[in-house]
Amino acid sequence: MPALEALWESRQLTNNGPFHQQLEQALCQFLDVPELALFCNGTIALLAALRALDLEEGEVITTPFSFVATTHALRWAGLTPVFADIDPVTLNLDPERVAAAITPRTRALLPVHVYGRPCDTAALDALAARHGLKVLYDAAHAFGVRTPGLLRAGDLSVLSLHATKVFHTFEGGAVICRDAAMKRRLQQIRNFGFVDELTVDSVGINGKLNELQAAIGLLQLPRYDANNQQRAAVDAAYRAGLAALPGLALPPGTDPLSHNHSYFPVRIQAGFACSRDALYERLKLQGILTRRYFHPLISRFPMYAELPSAQPDHLPMATQAAQEVLCLPLFAGMSVADSARVIDAIQAVTRSG
Repeated sequence: MPALEALWESRQLTNNGPFHQQLEQALCQFLDVPELALFCNGTIALLAALRALDLEEGEVITTPFSFVATTHALRWAGLTPVFADIDPVTLNLDPERVAAAITPRTRALLPVHVYGRPCDTAALDALAARHGLKVLYDAAHAFGVRTPGLLRAGDLSVLSLHATKVFHTFEGGAVICRDAAMKRRLQQIRNFGFVDELTVDSVGINGKLNELQAAIGLLQLPRYDANNQQRAAVDAAYRAGLAALPGLALPPGTDPLSHNHSYFPVRIQAGFACSRDALYERLKLQGILTRRYFHPLISRFPMYAELPSAQPDHLPMATQAAQEVLCLPLFAGMSVADSARVIDAIQAVTRSG
């Protein structure tokens, strides 16, 4: 491949090389954001963002309905997670529940754009402004979502570029920021805190994205729109084939500006032919791999379960969602014919009971 040949000939395999710089510029243009710093993965990007915002102690309000890395990053940074409940429709943090969770020890909010659906950023940002709090958005699922200003909301937003995402670099992450000064701060953090060859003036980490991964990103980015259209076709097929099934609730509608077709989460509720977990197992027997995503809730894992905010009666909407959600297959290269097999299998379950 010409790109990989050029990489090898350059003899620069990492440390902010030419492919790395090109990808940062290309992503800023594609996502319409002012500045972006690439990282080796999304979790390190979250840790770096927390460090860049000088969040080193106190409480951070976040969601229990996310991948566990969201909350692990807070613990690694020495911060105390406080869980607030979610909106029953969007499955994102409920601003009213966030407001009720704020205490004198609260330092920041860490909302998640779950399945790529935008949070109520206007309400969350306004709430943070009233209380003098930082806002860091976990936008791991939200690459390519075109809601105006979404990735410019809050103080920083973090993307995951993991291989399961709609755009990826095998492994990778990025922090979106407002200005060059913050980008320089993030660059220092991802390179051990170095300012120049001889000077280290802050605690940093090795968070660099290497040139091979950056080259993969540059090769993939021009294909994003075509891949997204293919995902949209599968999404539409699922909606048409599953709409009439009792007890199976489809995800909210797909406004093209606020959806990237990254996931297709259905909810298995009263009236369906079997439980969510039984459907998961029956599909698995047919070679159809779904995900109970997110189950268990982060708040049920042992390192978080004893927190006062982690109790199930404090999180009724999140608890219910974790018991109902099943993400159906949706991935790059998946065809409408592939989705028909999934639909047929689910319909067969409803017929057999």
